[in-house]
Amino acid sequence: MKFGWLSLITLAALGLTSSCSKQAVPLPAPETVQIGGTTTQIFQVKGVVVELDADGQTVKIKHEEIPGYMGAMTMPFEARPTNELSGLVAGDKVSFRMSVTDTDGWIDQIKKLEAAAPVTNTLPTTGPFRAVRDVEPLHVGDLMPDYHFTNQLGQAVSLSQFRGQALAITFIFTRCPFPTFCPLMSRNFEEVQKKLLAQPNAPTNWHLLTITFDPEYDTPPRLKGYAKQYNADPAHWSFLTGALIDVTAIAEQCGLLFWREGDGWNISHNLRTAVVDAGGRVQKILPENKWTSDELAAEMVKAALAKP
Repeated sequence: MKFGWLSLITLAALGLTSSCSKQAVPLPAPETVQIGGTTTQIFQVKGVVVELDADGQTVKIKHEEIPGYMGAMTMPFEARPTNELSGLVAGDKVSFRMSVTDTDGWIDQIKKLEAAAPVTNTLPTTGPFRAVRDVEPLHVGDLMPDYHFTNQLGQAVSLSQFRGQALAITFIFTRCPFPTFCPLMSRNFEEVQKKLLAQPNAPTNWHLLTITFDPEYDTPPRLKGYAKQYNADPAHWSFLTGALIDVTAIAEQCGLLFWREGDGWNISHNLRTAVVDAGGRVQKILPENKWTSDELAAEMVKAALAKP
């Protein structure tokens, strides 16, 4: 791990320099419907296309505030049906319908409002700054550096104390509302915990770590309440907070980026989950949210068998 001089990185340096125009007319209030016994909230949203993923079904949109749900953010959405993404390019201003259940979320009825200049990666000369460490990305086989945090019980925690155990590390913030983002990471970890505890002859040397990237708000008491929502066993699952500079460093080493947009509490971010074997080496880094609890549980069993 390389720690150099502190560097200043703008929050806008993540390739997201376009902005949405303010609404001239308020969007309709959200609608709640029952579909097959499932409650679905429906929102009308406007935003700017940032990127179309190669999978052909995901589009990253910098959207305006969604009143009553979340503030302005930049995030990927799954389009259903995917043919509605046809003809869209980065920079297009769009409107769309967002549907959200307790465990799922998607968009449809995507309409191009107007074509706009493409999103660029130009670094702005002004804007908010934060200090971060100069760190190198982690790759499979690299030793996981030692970081120091505080868990949901208020106890000091260092990654080195878990040597000899398989680790799964993911990143969330407790106020994230969208069901296929932070809540999905926590639901998946809950399922992994349940499966490993119930699996016959499963290893016992494993631990789950959920690290918040909103440490100012996500204090140990708040993390303790959040942990209860997912039936976390503190003997096997810790929720960690700490200094922002340390959280940023380990997140970026794992490929996770996060930044605030505007003055609200919402945080735009991608998703990463890292598996570290019992020898303290990175075994796998799972991108985004397409992995399953079965996949992670299998990785944890494998990681637990590594020699410390």
